[in-house]
Amino acid sequence: MFAVGVNSSPKEFLEAIKRPDVIAAGYIGQFIIKPILGYIFGLLAISLLNLPTSLGVGIMLVSCVSGAQLSNYATFLTDPLMAPMSIVMTSLSTTTAAFVTPILSLLLIGKKLPVDVKGMMSSIIQIVLIPIVGGLLLNRFLPKVCAAINPFLPPLSVLVTALCIGSPLAINISAVISPFGVAVVLLIFGFHLSAFLAGYSLSGLVFQQAADMKAIQRTISYETGMQSSLLALALANRFFQDPLVGVPPAISVVLMSLMGFSLVVLWSKNRLPAN
Repeated sequence: MFAVGVNSSPKEFLEAIKRPDVIAAGYIGQFIIKPILGYIFGLLAISLLNLPTSLGVGIMLVSCVSGAQLSNYATFLTDPLMAPMSIVMTSLSTTTAAFVTPILSLLLIGKKLPVDVKGMMSSIIQIVLIPIVGGLLLNRFLPKVCAAINPFLPPLSVLVTALCIGSPLAINISAVISPFGVAVVLLIFGFHLSAFLAGYSLSGLVFQQAADMKAIQRTISYETGMQSSLLALALANRFFQDPLVGVPPAISVVLMSLMGFSLVVLWSKNRLPAN
């Protein structure tokens, strides 16, 4: 989150907010379409596949969090001109996650497991808002410091992400490699695939008259299909006693990244110059 702030500027936000309709579409993908899909796949896990309730809750929790910063990088690699728009979308979903994520969690899973709404809001503020604001302020007032540390941020982010993924996977490795662990992988894959497809298809219907329709479709697809699964993992570890709740978010981090950047490769090869 700090790295996102360091690599952002107020000017990018000002340019992107000139298209509120696109921003709104990305927000709807994040906090309406994605939670609906997460609820459906969570119910499938519990009701149809008879998996432990905690695993279904973990899938639902993944669908309640904000957009992933990786979606900004994926957009930059595919459609560089849309990168500021993606940053605004992710920033908006991130800054409002302190209020929206607890509400969605309460609506989707509050009756299955207790949800500490106040505590979750406090954690999101600490994990998301404060680091981003700190990065923006550093970029604004100490640009030379930002230039000096920026080359070290990507490998550091990769290292921290690897540790965050490896820890819950190692703790729950017996669950992951069990028969229902395979089922969770397939469910998470289906959840992300449906989210990518929904974001791409629905935005195509809404913006079919736009000159940059394909670029918008790709951007909103990334926004809908990629979310801050690490935040979901942190919330799972903090607010749910059963460690199995953290298994779907941990698997989601890996699958989301692989699927998102597979689309980068596909769309970069087939992108039309006009888009």
